[in-house]
Amino acid sequence: MLRVANLCLLILFPVAWFAPLLRAGLLPLFGMSEISVVTGLQALWRTDPPLALVVTGLAVFAPLLKTLGLALVQFGWLSGRALPALHLLGKLAMADIFLIALYIVVVKGIGMARVETAWGLYLFTGCVLASLVIGLLTRARA
Repeated sequence: MLRVANLCLLILFPVAWFAPLLRAGLLPLFGMSEISVVTGLQALWRTDPPLALVVTGLAVFAPLLKTLGLALVQFGWLSGRALPALHLLGKLAMADIFLIALYIVVVKGIGMARVETAWGLYLFTGCVLASLVIGLLTRARA
């Protein structure tokens, strides 16, 4: 069952990267723009490449590498000694969710813009949390 749940994350993570994380707009009068992980990364690469590199690592590569590594452990193709490193990758993916939450708090605190969370934020957070739980359960069974 853990294998199936982990393999489902290989499908759900890419969906979460393209799903709207939040809607942002300047003042309540103007329309709202939907921001996903991918659109946010595109904007970051144009304006701040070093930060874009960090966020790409946290939002895309950390969860993907952890999920693939966990699958390798679950199918016996990678030693269980890799589990602590994989668990660290899962924690790094949580840092990206913290950055998004921080952005929402800062923008709402300014009061000049309107920000609403969207379903993709919950999907991405759920995927990261599910990955952490699957990793802990896999470690307990190893």
